[in-house]
Amino acid sequence: MRRIKEYCGIFGIYNADSAARHIYFGLHALQHRGQESAGIVTSTYDEHRQRPVMPFHRGPGLVLDVFKDPSIFETKLLGRAGIGHNRYSTSGASDNPANIQPFVVHYRDGNLALAHNGNLSNARELRRSFSQRGTLFQTTSDSELILHLIAQSPRRKQIDQILDALTQVEGAFSLVILTDDSLIAVRDPNGFRPLALGRLGPLDQPGGPAYCVASETCAFDLIGADYIRDIEPGEVLVINQKGCATGQFESYRLAQHHGVSSCVFEYVYFSRPDSRVFGEMVDKVRRKIGKQLAHDAPVPRVPDDEKQPIVISVPDSSNTAALGYVSECQKLGYRCRFEIGLIRNHYVGRTFISPGQNRRETKVRSKFNTVDGVLRDRIVVMVDDSIVRGTTAKFLVRMVREAGAREVHFR
Repeated sequence: MRRIKEYCGIFGIYNADSAARHIYFGLHALQHRGQESAGIVTSTYDEHRQRPVMPFHRGPGLVLDVFKDPSIFETKLLGRAGIGHNRYSTSGASDNPANIQPFVVHYRDGNLALAHNGNLSNARELRRSFSQRGTLFQTTSDSELILHLIAQSPRRKQIDQILDALTQVEGAFSLVILTDDSLIAVRDPNGFRPLALGRLGPLDQPGGPAYCVASETCAFDLIGADYIRDIEPGEVLVINQKGCATGQFESYRLAQHHGVSSCVFEYVYFSRPDSRVFGEMVDKVRRKIGKQLAHDAPVPRVPDDEKQPIVISVPDSSNTAALGYVSECQKLGYRCRFEIGLIRNHYVGRTFISPGQNRRETKVRSKFNTVDGVLRDRIVVMVDDSIVRGTTAKFLVRMVREAGAREVHFR
């Protein structure tokens, strides 16, 4: 079995009118975190069946495509609580519809839905253990293992079953878990992946305001929610009706954490610059990184009678880093200026998150184009946020040279 690693966008809300619509907009704001599939699950009470149910709608593609039928929100995704998920995978089985989250199960203690951002480092061992006991799997995703651990826990209370399950998993996991009467936000003890808490509506409204959790705070901005704080590393926060009314929520700890091990890719690549991640604005962090880069690898010095070097970014995630780089180079006495030398086609998905190398190389060519008049006969310093496989970097350097650049320096 080829293991799937997932770095996705998750969103959850509780105590909100038309919860599914808020989740839809939240997922839309988080679309950059995953473009392979999207899904929403809500919690409501079925009067006909006289029990709580969790209707869901999931599918491959962008949020706009999966939820293009507006009647879904009026007739299917009912309720005042729900969770949503945007997904991409970096290897294997990305086209398997069974892997589309959120996952939904019905077990002895009710309904349960889960959306996961991260990957479990002990997934292989857990899967082997379950298989030896005859457990049947519906997906190839690490996330399903958490549901099996909850369902097979010997604990009596549902929250204790969830806590018991989470103590058995290792690796990166930010989760939103939906039960019949609560929304549970979880972050692993190392704090690898981000997760933030927000509030929608005034504190004094009847029944209390709605509360939401999201991978990035840009999702709060789109629905008009206020950022409260980050979910702490190792925290399990239970959001229910009592907590919404009082503003006091039950909070549990998985383990004592000794320093946060945040994924640097959240700052340099995954997150939007207008988001607050790990307690810091992404734009601010990227500018700081660009300034540090200016000290480590400044622009080339040229004689005063030559054209000054130009600095271009690889749009969009390196834009603010390039601005910080130019600003600091100028402070250090280097002649340079920022120019827009590459144009990005925003209707092509991210190259790093595209399954299959051939498809990825095709996307690089269709994703960027050069501004030849800006680049011709110039010394070009190209600032990118990161290099994973080097596919994008190699093609971009070649494209800039073909556009007539005299020199190309990659930073």
